[in-house]
Amino acid sequence: MKLSLGPVLLVMIAACGGGEGTQAKPPTKPTVSKEVGLASFEVVRSVLQHPRCQNCHPGGDQPLQGDQGLVHTQNVQRGPEGKGMPGQECTTCHGPANTPATYGLHIPPGVETGWRMPPPDHKMVFVNVPAAELCEHVRDPKTNGDMDLAKLEHHVTDPLVAWGWTPGLGRTVIPVDRPTFIQHWNNWLHAGMPCPAATGQQAKN
Repeated sequence: MKLSLGPVLLVMIAACGGGEGTQAKPPTKPTVSKEVGLASFEVVRSVLQHPRCQNCHPGGDQPLQGDQGLVHTQNVQRGPEGKGMPGQECTTCHGPANTPATYGLHIPPGVETGWRMPPPDHKMVFVNVPAAELCEHVRDPKTNGDMDLAKLEHHVTDPLVAWGWTPGLGRTVIPVDRPTFIQHWNNWLHAGMPCPAATGQQAKN
C-alpha cells in the first residue's frame, strides 16, 4: 500500500477522477448490505490514507517518505511506468526484501514484486483526497488501472500491499491488522462498492 514508507499500497492496493456509473462491475446481487459496505469503506480509507500506503500515492510525481509524508530525497520521480526514471529506478535502492534490523534505521525497504508507484496514466492519488472522491477513484476502472471486481479482490494479495504490515525497523505499522483490513475490503466490494456522501450529497451505490 510505499501503500520511511517507505511507502504502500498500496501501492496497493500505492498516488485519481471517477465517473458515475463507470465503477468496477459489482456482484450481480450484492451479498453485503450497503450500510455494512459504507462502514467497511471507512476502515479501508483509513488504511489507504496511512503513510505506509499513501506515500506512494501522492498527487505529484515524487513519492513521499516517513510518517510526515516528506518528499523523497534524491529527486526520485515516478517515471513513465511508475518504477522510477531510467538510471534511477526504484529497484536501484529498494531490493527484493526488507534488510535485517541489524542494518539500522533509514535503510530502503524492499519487496519481491518490485518497489513502484502507480503509473502516470492512473496515479491513484490517496493523499488529501476526500473519502467520497477516493472511493470513486478506487472503484472506477478508468482510474484504478482497469481493475474489475475480481482484480480488486486479488489486489490486496500483492506483496507490495502486504508490506504495509511488515514495513521494517523504524516505520509505523498500519494499525488495522491485515486480516481485518481484507475483511472490510471484501465487505465493501461485495456490498456493490458504495461510496460515502460528498458534502451536501447522498451516498452513492
